[in-house]
Amino acid sequence: MPVPEFACRALRTPQQEENMATAELSRQQERHYRLLSELQELVKALPSSCQQRLSYTTLSDLALALLDGTVFEIVQGLLEIQHLTEKNLYSQRLKLHSEHRGLKQELFHRHKEAQQCCRPHNLPLLRAAQQREMEAVEQRIREEQRMMDEKIVLELDQKVIDQQSTLEKAGVSGFYITTNPQELTLQMNLLELIRKLQQKESESEKAFP
Repeated sequence: MPVPEFACRALRTPQQEENMATAELSRQQERHYRLLSELQELVKALPSSCQQRLSYTTLSDLALALLDGTVFEIVQGLLEIQHLTEKNLYSQRLKLHSEHRGLKQELFHRHKEAQQCCRPHNLPLLRAAQQREMEAVEQRIREEQRMMDEKIVLELDQKVIDQQSTLEKAGVSGFYITTNPQELTLQMNLLELIRKLQQKESESEKAFP
């Protein structure tokens, strides 16, 4: 019968506890150094303007936040939500475009049939009325497309705010709610660094299980 963990802890001497704590601290420091080194290497691929903003302190703080792997999981979840949202919004836009195309085709066929049945002397009046109807439909289509595009922008902006807030609460350096283009670019680059580092970690685990 296995000895419970709390019982094992009770059997350890203060010196053993201290040795284990020291060993754990050493492992954490070694992991922090390795993550920091990998981040410094990955940063070299970024634009020079971004490299200048990512100081040693910022990268060291980021490496600390990544120590236990929780942030990797958070970022993975956030990116999956973002991709699902983008896919859903793209599908909605395609559906609207398809509906508009069908509406115009139906109107075109209806107008053509009406012209074929129309008496010659009434044709100019009919064509003028049909032109006004077509213009009204095209105006409606433009308005619906504009509203759809605005909805897409708002939803994607909200996803960015959600990401900023979540990562700020997780203690990831460089993340806070902002709409400043320079800060957004920096945050995007930080996300890319985390994602690439996660891939390297995953590959390393597969190579050395």
